[in-house]
Amino acid sequence: MRNLGGLALGAASAMALATPSAERRPELQAASSDQPVQTAQIVVPAQYPPSVAPTQTASPFEQYKAYLSGRARSAGVREATIQAVIPYLRVNGRVMELDQAQRPLPSSGYYAPNFSSYLSKHITSSLINRGQARYFSHWPNLSRIEATYGVDPAVIIAIYGKETSYGTVTGNFDLLEALATLGYEGRRRGFFEDEFIAALKLMDQGVQRWQLKGSYAGATGYPQFMPSVALRLRSDGNGDGYADIWRNEDDAFASIANYLRDAGWKRGVPWGVPVNLPTNLNRAAIRSKLNPPRCPAVYRRHSRWLTVREWRALGVVPGGSRPLADTEFATLMETPGAYADGYLLTTNYRAILDYNCSNYYALTIGLLANAISRR
Repeated sequence: MRNLGGLALGAASAMALATPSAERRPELQAASSDQPVQTAQIVVPAQYPPSVAPTQTASPFEQYKAYLSGRARSAGVREATIQAVIPYLRVNGRVMELDQAQRPLPSSGYYAPNFSSYLSKHITSSLINRGQARYFSHWPNLSRIEATYGVDPAVIIAIYGKETSYGTVTGNFDLLEALATLGYEGRRRGFFEDEFIAALKLMDQGVQRWQLKGSYAGATGYPQFMPSVALRLRSDGNGDGYADIWRNEDDAFASIANYLRDAGWKRGVPWGVPVNLPTNLNRAAIRSKLNPPRCPAVYRRHSRWLTVREWRALGVVPGGSRPLADTEFATLMETPGAYADGYLLTTNYRAILDYNCSNYYALTIGLLANAISRR
């Protein structure tokens, strides 16, 4: 159990500072700084691992493929799967170019800048209307998913809309080629090699190679899961006995719910509520003194954890249609341009951050969910 602001919380809050969401979504690492990214020069790919002995005839990438084959065999991947994939892999230059562009600018300041410009681009009438259509047309299954996983269906739909524009933009990169390229490049070799092996294991489970398309960094399907997450958390949402996150929306909804529950989602608690702030709020007294092990620029904008009763005593007045219990713990984030002076955020907001460690992202998901469910 991690101590937040001097107040001991349960596993859900401990998760928020301990679970490496950037490891699950590497293409979103730059967003964890809550700052734009700047383009870096392409670097020469790293050499093959020392465990692969060089030969006079094989190129470095051919030797690296031999190394991947060995790793796959050691991990229990079927030989037929290895032979169907690895000999035909090629380095994808576009993947390396995009990966090298992911360099966050330095972050400064405690409070978030004005959110209005970002929100106006990412909470559009189109996203709201299409989200509402799916919310209501899938409601019988969504209500069953909520009963099973305890996750707000509107948040599920909002994530689906934000990640892939409701299934219309899921990525066209060949997942195995992209992951092998990123492993060969070497910036985060161990991570991408593990994801490459996980993608092969998905094939061993019956997922077709042509289905394994996605982002340049390996996120795939309607929920944009990394292969290891798909192996562990994809779930059957329509009762047919198979979890198809690439073609079935209800399966994608159940899988997103399973992800959020695994990240610590607390049943029956909103992600956050808008608040009015008093003019005499002592910000120094509520500043968090934590040094988060991940996403420091994101969590630096959050206050200490206090109960809602304690926030009321400080003159922070919660609003919204879904009240928080006085005993619920919450952290304050000031949000100019986001429809309210600030929001009291619960551990469920931290579960959304586990999907993508960015306040822009998580706040967008919460507010889009509110609009979809007409709260």
